[in-house]
Amino acid sequence: MTTAPLILITGGAGYIGSHTVVALQQAGFDTIIVDDLSNSEPGVIDGITRITGVRPHFEQVDCCDKPALAAVFDNHPAITAAIHFAASKSVGESVRQPLKYYRNNLLSLINLLDEMIRHHVDQLVFSSSCTVYGQPDHLPVAEDEPVKPAMSPYGNTKQIGEEIIRDAAAANDRLQAVLLRYFNPIGAHPSAEIGERPAGVPQNLVPFITQTAAGLRNELSIFGDDYNTPDGSCIRDYINVVDLAKAHVTALHYLLERKNAQPVEAFNIGTGRGLSVLELIALFRKATGVDLPAKIVGRRPGDIEQVWANPQKANDVLGWRALETIDDTLRSAWNWEKRIRKIT
Repeated sequence: MTTAPLILITGGAGYIGSHTVVALQQAGFDTIIVDDLSNSEPGVIDGITRITGVRPHFEQVDCCDKPALAAVFDNHPAITAAIHFAASKSVGESVRQPLKYYRNNLLSLINLLDEMIRHHVDQLVFSSSCTVYGQPDHLPVAEDEPVKPAMSPYGNTKQIGEEIIRDAAAANDRLQAVLLRYFNPIGAHPSAEIGERPAGVPQNLVPFITQTAAGLRNELSIFGDDYNTPDGSCIRDYINVVDLAKAHVTALHYLLERKNAQPVEAFNIGTGRGLSVLELIALFRKATGVDLPAKIVGRRPGDIEQVWANPQKANDVLGWRALETIDDTLRSAWNWEKRIRKIT
């Protein structure tokens, strides 16, 4: 009987991590989640179990705690590969608390790479971001677009994280990595068992929309209407979180089957379609039939004016593509919000 590969998922109780654990288990992988629950809840593990029928292994560990992370590897020698999500992730908060972001995001990665190398775990999928491009000169942005100075400490940690991985792979010829530069994840699992549930005031648009629709927020704040875009609001590429989760499974197969042409490769994970903030709000109203109060406020420090993906490389090389519609995605986010707020 063949034993399923055991995959370590740091930050696996978080929003994107939990959906990826579901996708991994449904693809036949065994999983172990490492998460300090600083921005997630233990109930997420129950949600994953209800969806898949399999309870993932779970260790409540801060990846910045090197001895604790080392113990996870020591206690689970069957770990085959790692997917690294664990990081602080708010652009706005990173501008206000840059040292928190450099400490959490870089130290956790360094500790993980140390343990991977020590235990001969050779494959890594890294949760990167379109923020590595800054404000690109060409849209849609492709992977060969020059990396510009980051517009926020968060974006800079992703740029530096990619450089750390490249340097580590150059020094350790067994180490291989895929860098997934994804755009704006939204939505929830169609079961409404897991979804995005940020602690405190949401820093991302869609949970702010759904919380406003649910009456938790008085009104939705739109950060700026004077950008050089058709309606003045920022433009982003909104990717369904289930599609995004499947990209991690595809990337993992790519590494484990040793199809990669280079030790470290980057892929854009997006839809290839840009939507403005105002367009997304209008689509939410149309998809759900729910209106919500909104007002224009000043620009938010660190925000990029407009960016959307050229996902052709991921389509051609990984065989991955975004499939979910924006209407279904927004409805899934609203169904999740209604479930956790007990709205009928």
